[in-house]
Amino acid sequence: MSSSDIFIGETIGTAVLILLGGGVVAADVLKRSKAQNTGWLAITLGWGFAVMTAVYMTGSLSGAHLNPAVTVGIALKDGEWGDVPFYFAGQLLGAMIGAALVWVAYYGQFQAHLTDPETASKPAVEGPGPVLGVFSTGPEIRNVWQNLATEVLGTLVLVLAVLTQGLNEGGKGLNALGGLIVALVVVGIGLSLGGPTGYAINPARDLGPRIVHALLPLPNKGGSDWGYAWIPVVGPLIGAAAAAGVYSLAFA
Repeated sequence: MSSSDIFIGETIGTAVLILLGGGVVAADVLKRSKAQNTGWLAITLGWGFAVMTAVYMTGSLSGAHLNPAVTVGIALKDGEWGDVPFYFAGQLLGAMIGAALVWVAYYGQFQAHLTDPETASKPAVEGPGPVLGVFSTGPEIRNVWQNLATEVLGTLVLVLAVLTQGLNEGGKGLNALGGLIVALVVVGIGLSLGGPTGYAINPARDLGPRIVHALLPLPNKGGSDWGYAWIPVVGPLIGAAAAAGVYSLAFA
C-alpha cells in the first residue's frame, strides 16, 4: 500500500471511529438527546461497533490501524518504521475531524446542555469541563500510577489481540475476521477495564478530540484538562510496546 493510501485510509477510518464513538457518548450525556442516560453498556457497544465499521470501511486502504498504539505494536513486531509517520498523521487528523463532526451532529444538544442554568451556573474550570467526556477521557479517581497502569493494561490486551488474532496476510493491518474480533475485544476492555479512566487505549482518539474541545466555540465549556492529557497518550504507547514484547516472547 502507498503512503497516500495509508494517510487517506487512516484519516477516513479514524474520523468514522470518533464520529460514531464520540457520538454514542454525546447521545448518552447531552441534554435533549433521545438517548440520554442509556448507560455504560450502550457506550461500550457503541465504541465496539464504531471500531468494526471503521475497520471494514478502510481496511483495504491502510490496514485500518486507526490507533498509534496499534501502529507502534505492529512496527515493533516487524521492525519496519517507514510508514509510521503517515499512520500517525492520518490518525490524528481523522480524530480531529471526527470530533468536529460530533459537534456538528449534536450542535443543538451541546448548546442546550451548556446553556442550561444548572450547567451555566458552574464556574469555568481548568480541569475537565462539563462536556469534555464527549471528546476525550478522564479518570474517576485521579491517581497517576493507577490511571497510567489502567491505560497500559487495556492497550496491552488490545494490541496483543491485534497481533495474535487480527492481522492480514501481509501482517500490516487487520483482516476481515480480525476486525470483528478486535471490535469485540474493545467492548470487552470497556466493560472490564473502562471504569477507572474511560479506556482511551488510543493516543489519537484522546488527543485529537481534546484539541478540538479546546478550539471549539462551546459556551461555558470549561477546561480541556491538559494536566491529565499525557496519560492517555503515554499509557497506550507503553502498553503497545509491552504487547509487542509479549508477542515476541510467547508467539513469534
